[in-house]
Amino acid sequence: MNEFFITIVVICSTVIIFKLAQLLYKKYPTPLLLPVTVATVVIIALLVLCNISYNTFMIGGKWIDLLLGPAVVALAYPLYENRHILKELALPLLTGTFIGACIGIMTGILFATFITEDEQLLYAIVAKSVTTPVAMDITITLGGVDTLAAVFVMIAGMSGTMLSTYVYRLFHLKTTIGRGVGIGSASHVIGTTKAMEHSLLEGSISTIAMILSALFVSILAPLFVFLLI
Repeated sequence: MNEFFITIVVICSTVIIFKLAQLLYKKYPTPLLLPVTVATVVIIALLVLCNISYNTFMIGGKWIDLLLGPAVVALAYPLYENRHILKELALPLLTGTFIGACIGIMTGILFATFITEDEQLLYAIVAKSVTTPVAMDITITLGGVDTLAAVFVMIAGMSGTMLSTYVYRLFHLKTTIGRGVGIGSASHVIGTTKAMEHSLLEGSISTIAMILSALFVSILAPLFVFLLI
């Protein structure tokens, strides 16, 4: 099949599925129907049912992937808009994100050691709470499988975002900085987009937490692995 045709079909199908997922979310605004989660599940189901390989899908999917860079850069705008407030919140931002990074690494190690003794799996799950490129680099450095790390990053992002509303309610977390730091350090970009729904300030805090978390985890993950494994 012509690659150009595959590219058009994949891009159009992905956009249509995501837009339909957004409409579903608007009609039934529950965290369990988060558009990115619903769209991902539908696309995976279609690929399996139609016996379409991942490599074939990525002929068109790689063009969507290329847009992630500009999309992440666009998060700088709310940072600029709230730069004065963010300066005042520097200490709790740094402290909260550092603790979140440590918890993210520890929960990954504990979960992996509980279910398996496979070191490659363990190394892949350690950096689950940071953005995909950073997590993959950390995993390669540790000796794990980078593609497996990408899967864990997606799971952490989607599950954290879906459950965030219930976690906020359970722990009576109502402050903007608490929510922003929590979801940014635990669920990276996917969580940040959810934070943007609440307010630009919460989204800005989540963006900073996501960036700091990537930095902290890059430094701490090898140290934790060396000390605990």
